[in-house]
Amino acid sequence: MASFQVDNLFNVKDKVVLVTGGSRGIGKMIATGFVKNGAKVYISSRSAKDCDATAKELNALGPGTCIALPADMQKLEEVERLVKELGAREKALHVLVNNAGAAWGSTLDEYPDSAWTKLLTLNLQRVFTLTQKCLPLLRAGAEQGGLDGDVYRDPARIINIGSVEGLSVPDHETYAYSASKAGLHHLSRHLAGRLGSEGITSNTLACGPFESKMMAQTLREHGEIIRASIPLGRIGSAEDVAGACIFLASRAGAWINGATIQVDGGSIVRMGFRMPAAKL
Repeated sequence: MASFQVDNLFNVKDKVVLVTGGSRGIGKMIATGFVKNGAKVYISSRSAKDCDATAKELNALGPGTCIALPADMQKLEEVERLVKELGAREKALHVLVNNAGAAWGSTLDEYPDSAWTKLLTLNLQRVFTLTQKCLPLLRAGAEQGGLDGDVYRDPARIINIGSVEGLSVPDHETYAYSASKAGLHHLSRHLAGRLGSEGITSNTLACGPFESKMMAQTLREHGEIIRASIPLGRIGSAEDVAGACIFLASRAGAWINGATIQVDGGSIVRMGFRMPAAKL
């Protein structure tokens, strides 16, 4: 008999999770949510020092665990190494959170070609690469969830962290960023159609403004304007994005596939304000 208890519907205990860009910002928020709810979370970022520090911090929270697997997601060989190291530690991956990304803002006349190379590689191409390399582990994760005939009871999950800027044209000048996120949203849907029959779902969170390093300067300079532009009147919190990921990764989200969920307080319906973009 189906159980509708909250503890069962939103349970992610003992699931193996990989969060890229997990040492700070939205990635750290997501990793924290999974660790606090009993998952085994691997985090990756360019900085081994930051990864180790975050893993130590999250392990102190429990009841789940956090393991640092640093890697530079810009580089193909680093992605391959990351997956090889994960495969040496785990037989299956239940949740892949593709969060690592970068932003760049500049005027149309001065927008550099190098920004396109960096952002399309990290925000889009490497999401595909990592997902592709993780497929054997994700397929094993789906099998661990059990089968009823040809139906997977608990699919493996791919959660792609997109942006409201990939849904609506922003008023500020982030050409490569918004284009890469729009591409990510479409890639996520494409993967959903291809992988659903194998017991792997693919969904996107289109995030609005959050308290992160990427947004820090923009929020310091224009925070009041941004808050006023959001119908719910505040910036996103760690619980907002972690809760959305836990929903998608749990039984409650097992039949969600190919969706783009806005986690933005309604900001997309008021995107007519102008603010300078973050620049990395």
